Amino acid sequence: MAVTSSPSVNLGSSAPEFRLMDAVTHMEFSLGDLKGRSGTVILFICNHCPYVRHVDNEIVRLAQDFQSKGIHFVAISSNDASQYPEDGPDNMKLRAEELGYPFPYLYDESQDVARLYNAVCTPDIFVYDDKLRLVYHGQIDDSRPKNVVPVTGKDIRAALKNLLDGKPISPNQTPSIGCSIKWKN
Repeated sequence: MAVTSSPSVNLGSSAPEFRLMDAVTHMEFSLGDLKGRSGTVILFICNHCPYVRHVDNEIVRLAQDFQSKGIHFVAISSNDASQYPEDGPDNMKLRAEELGYPFPYLYDESQDVARLYNAVCTPDIFVYDDKLRLVYHGQIDDSRPKNVVPVTGKDIRAALKNLLDGKPISPNQTPSIGCSIKWKN
């Protein structure tokens, strides 16, 4: 497992458009289809990464807490399923159903969407405002699989609360840390 930090990206940049298949429903969705009225959270995740597994339940709680307030969540897996079959669409569907993901879990087979977003790790989290401008790109919180810090979602929760309250989101954002995206050869 190669541990990677998310790179710095320009806050205020526009979310790149995409069209991907949801592993659960087999329907295709575009960014426009999934955009929330108050904001949109795009999570690059996968099934096998211990960093994602560590925060998976908090991701579900975040979506449950904020989707009713107009912030939509979208998860995308961009890992090469030929090397990591656990991260392929059939297993994505099983994982989403097991955890009760209240959001689409899209498969980026070409890995083009991960490249457009400059996503490099799982989890890699992007929060956009109502105009799809990037306002947060950072960690969920300080918890990691091998530390004793509880998973609370404090960093992303603070960003989402400020977004809803119309308050500025601090530009001092701690990068997300996780497994590297498994790129095709």
